Amino acid sequence: MHSYSYQEAEFSRLVTLDEIAESDGVERSIEAREDERRALAVRFDLLSLDSLAASVTLRRLPGGPVVRVDGRIVADVEQRCVVSLEPVADHIEEEFTELFAPEGYEPPEEMEEEELPEAFDAGGIDIGELVAQHLSLSLNPYPRAPGVEMPAGHMESREAGAAEPRRPFAGLDEMLKKRH
Repeated sequence: MHSYSYQEAEFSRLVTLDEIAESDGVERSIEAREDERRALAVRFDLLSLDSLAASVTLRRLPGGPVVRVDGRIVADVEQRCVVSLEPVADHIEEEFTELFAPEGYEPPEEMEEEELPEAFDAGGIDIGELVAQHLSLSLNPYPRAPGVEMPAGHMESREAGAAEPRRPFAGLDEMLKKRH
């Protein structure tokens, strides 16, 4: 089971277990304040985070302690172009689903690794930090300003007869599979 650490979260919005247990579902609309957006911009190495809002629904799954969190993130970010270092604006709209269970929860053996719920402590689930983490996963890892091309020789086309690109970790996946 995975576990999130919510210590010193820049964007914290806790939903308590009591709130979830006493209803058929908890719905929250959250929005980051300016100071929270500035702190998240530093954390994610953004030039700016102009807006960050999310709608989140938390529901207990039938017959157990597992909580399903469905969310939708809307954000406006500005990153640095990986080639020219110019500012690159991006609008993000992403949906996510996560499962959470109390610390010590033993999932059924047939549950796949990617289906395992995250652990939460007795305090509840910090949906603000969850939104921040999913925002980071939604960011473009290689932002480029419009019209900016990669330097010559960096991304050669295979059709043009270029040599196979170096792949230093190509065999790592197979090696790890053999270990298990």
